[in-house]
Amino acid sequence: MSSATSATAEDVGSDRPARAGKRDVWIVFWIVPAFYTAFGVIFFLLARTMPPPRPDVTTAQKAEFFAAHHLTIQIGFGILILIVGGAGVANGIVVYHMKRMSVGSVMAYVYMGAMAVGALPGCLMVAFCFLVATYRPDRDPELLALLYDLGCLSYVGSLGCFAAAYFGFAIAILYDWNNIFPKWLAYVTVWQIVTEILAVPVFVVPAGPFAWNGSMSFWTGTVIFGFWLSCVIVFLKKANEEQPADQLPLP
Repeated sequence: MSSATSATAEDVGSDRPARAGKRDVWIVFWIVPAFYTAFGVIFFLLARTMPPPRPDVTTAQKAEFFAAHHLTIQIGFGILILIVGGAGVANGIVVYHMKRMSVGSVMAYVYMGAMAVGALPGCLMVAFCFLVATYRPDRDPELLALLYDLGCLSYVGSLGCFAAAYFGFAIAILYDWNNIFPKWLAYVTVWQIVTEILAVPVFVVPAGPFAWNGSMSFWTGTVIFGFWLSCVIVFLKKANEEQPADQLPLP
């Protein structure tokens, strides 16, 4: 009898749990940095929404923005529509490891639900607004200005959904005894909530640090989010590596 057959027979005849293969977990993990790299290229280089175009411009200048960048907006957001499911993949692996925490699954579901709801105003709304604006560039400039404002306000001003997700993530980390993520990451996550609060004035302030492209409403949150996301990716990799190979698959 070959060694492979012997090993199979031994596993079948024993009471040990079956191995939880982690190939799927690693596949999902590597999708995360790939997706966010593509996300950055789309929003920074193609769609020109990072940094957001200025709010304190005239209606004619808003129409000119779409005329000047119509091709790259269509290419960039067209690609985003195709790959936006990568956000669900990224959230999925975070939830997977949150469910390995000692705090139970409630906060994992809070994170998953809030992120799912936040994808529409925080990502897809600006894409559809800008795509609609470039689809018929001969529209009334007032309508183009409306799409400009709606897209940017939705993108920067999507607050409550993400604040709820960060709340669930931070609480789960703080009460976890399994140390899936380091405790200090919870405090970085709390700063994510603070930046969501700092963005509230974008709906009433047309210029300055609290406008939708301002240093407080946009750039502070972007820098902290970039640091937070980098930490999450690093510790997701560490969590994958430290998960016991014989741990049963999660229910």
